[in-house]
Amino acid sequence: MAMLDSTRQWALRMKRDVVALWLAARDPRVPWYAKVVAGAVAAYALSPVDLIPDFIPIIGYLDDLVIVPLGILLAVKLVPAGLMREFRDTATRSTRPVSLTGLIFMIAVWIVAALALLWLFWPNPA
Repeated sequence: MAMLDSTRQWALRMKRDVVALWLAARDPRVPWYAKVVAGAVAAYALSPVDLIPDFIPIIGYLDDLVIVPLGILLAVKLVPAGLMREFRDTATRSTRPVSLTGLIFMIAVWIVAALALLWLFWPNPA
C-alpha cells in the first residue's frame, strides 16, 4: 500500500507542476528560455490529444510515463526556485486548464504525419 500511496502522491505533484508551468509560461518574471520549455511542456501535457495515442500497446503510454515527466523536470529546473514555489501554491488553489494551443499543435502534427505518409506511399505513375 505504501508504494501505491507514493505513486499517487507523485502523480498529484506532476499534475500540480503542469499547472504551475502553465502559469510560469505566462509570467513576465520568468526567463524567456524557461517560458518556452514550460509552455511547450504544459501545452503538450494539457492537450486533450496525445502525440502517441494511448490505445497503441506499450508505446501509447510512453509519453505519459516518460516524456511528460522528463519535460516537467527540465522545465522546473529552468524556472527560478522562488517563482516555482509561488506558481505551485497558485496551482494548488486553481483548476486544471485545457490547452487549446496544445490541441492545435497535436492536430497539426498528425496532419503533417498523414501528408508525409501519403506522399511517401502514393503510387508513382511511371
